[in-house]
Parts: sequence; C-alpha cells; structure tokens
Amino acid sequence: MQQTNNIIKVVVGVVHNNSKEIFISRRKKNQFMSGYWELPGGKVENNEDLSSALSRELFEEIGIKIEKFSLIQTIQQQYPKRIIDLSIYVIDKYSGTPVGKEGQDFSWCSIEKFKEYKLLPTMWKIIKRLSLPKSYWITPDNHNSNAVFEECNQRLSGGTKIIQLRSKSQLDKIYIDKFNKLCQLNQAKLILNIPHMVFDEPCDGWHLTSAELMVTSTREFPDDKLLGASAHSLIEAKHAEKISVDYISLSPINKTLSHPKTQILGWEKASEIIGECKVPIYLLGGMNKDSMDKALSIGAQGIAGIRGA
Repeated sequence: MQQTNNIIKVVVGVVHNNSKEIFISRRKKNQFMSGYWELPGGKVENNEDLSSALSRELFEEIGIKIEKFSLIQTIQQQYPKRIIDLSIYVIDKYSGTPVGKEGQDFSWCSIEKFKEYKLLPTMWKIIKRLSLPKSYWITPDNHNSNAVFEECNQRLSGGTKIIQLRSKSQLDKIYIDKFNKLCQLNQAKLILNIPHMVFDEPCDGWHLTSAELMVTSTREFPDDKLLGASAHSLIEAKHAEKISVDYISLSPINKTLSHPKTQILGWEKASEIIGECKVPIYLLGGMNKDSMDKALSIGAQGIAGIRGA
C-alpha cells in the first residue's frame, strides 16, 4: 500500500560556471534512484532551516561556500514510498571550486545538452523553469498572408526566445513546421495554440486555452516538451498547477484593444494569484516593455503579448 505520510524536505542549488553551464552529479549505487543525475543538495535535518541546510549540503557535497542565493521554485514529487518536498535555489555567488567531494561523478552541462543525461524526474521541471525567458511573443491571428512569418523572423532576430503560434482556425503541419524550423535556426522554442491539437505537431510544446485547461485532468505529455495554459482566475491557475503545467499566462491585467469590454484582473489581484501559485506566471493584457519591472516586482516570470512583449 502506498505511503503518503513520509514527506522528506530537500534543498538543491543551481550552481553555474563562467560558461553558464550547470553543475550536476550522479547518484551513487547505494542511494535511492541510483545512477540518475541531479543538482547538488540533500535532505533537511531536524530543526534545520532551509538556508542552513543548503549551505551545509553544498559544502559537504561539492566543497563550495555559498554567499548569495535566491529561491526560484518549490516542487513536490510523489514516489511510491515517499514524497519529496523540494526547494530549488539559484546560487548567485559562491567561493571555492565545485567537485565531487563525496566521490560522486559530476559534470558541467548546458541546458541544451541535458537530454544526453539520465535525469531525476524533478530535474526536467527545474530545467524548464531555468530556461523560461522573461517574455514571449504571441502571433496575431492573420495567417492568410506572410505577415506573421515575417514578424516572427523579426522578433527572433531581436532576441525573442519563445514564440506562441496562435490561431483560432486549424493550421496544417507544413505551415507549423515552417515556423518550427525558423525557431530552431534561432535557438528559440515554438509553442502551439490552435484548435484540435493532437500533441504530435512539430513544435517544442503546447498551450491550452482556459476552456481546454479546465477539462484536462492529467498531464500526458513528454517531459522534454513545454505545456502552458491560459488562466483568468485563481481557480483556473490552481487547476493548471494541479496538472503540472510549466507556465501560466494570466490575463487580462489591463484593458486591451482586442478585448476592451473584458473585466480586468488588475495588478493587485494578479499579485494575489501569483502568491498562491508555485508555477511560473506570465502577465498578459495591455503589457508593454515598461510593464516588465512591475511584473517582476510582484513575482511574475515576466510578460507576454501580441503587441508589447
């Protein structure tokens, strides 16, 4: 019978080198989930606070002293006989040279090469969070000309790293693949948001409308693909969190030209929803580049939109 009361608190650190690679190590043969690669860290001891546990574990395991760090994500992972309550920190500043101090294999790896490693299940969630940019662009819905493709090319040239290909009508795979190849050339990701998605289209992930979200009860998508969802309330955002989406698009924050009569959430309500959720949240609706600092200040991942992002 499955045990649900064995909750283990764990802290891990994301340690970068000067090449922006991330330090990972392989679990030894005598450990739970042996052979899998993970971030450095470990179990929080009784009566130990999280920051103390992080400092102790990273010194004992990889020999560094952390000087500045920030919490970026919490994850609860269910295993057959235990629940791992995981807190993930980015190590902003440290002294010492990371090594496998306990004899474990270790490696420095770029986010793009993580697919080559046998990773713990939680690692993909962390990698996705780390790879999410502060903004993404949503295509306008006028796919009957080359204008969208041309603007997409301009956005990618300007540094955009995620494109959401959105359409209210069905798009064929040849058209989708055209955008996908363009994104690949620019080392960007293509997220698909169209009717009747079959989830094998040539893209890096899919985005659910709020209606699609609320009739989805489980996540049945590859771990290396992104899954996003639109939400307009705390109830929808919490459901998105329940099915393990990788990000939420929360809207509308302000009035928009496309939906001038839609009731807005406003910044205060958006802040409340962000505070209740553990999933990265982008803000939409009347966003522009001046909105970014305000969005980040209330804990959002960033902003998105058709015009301003």
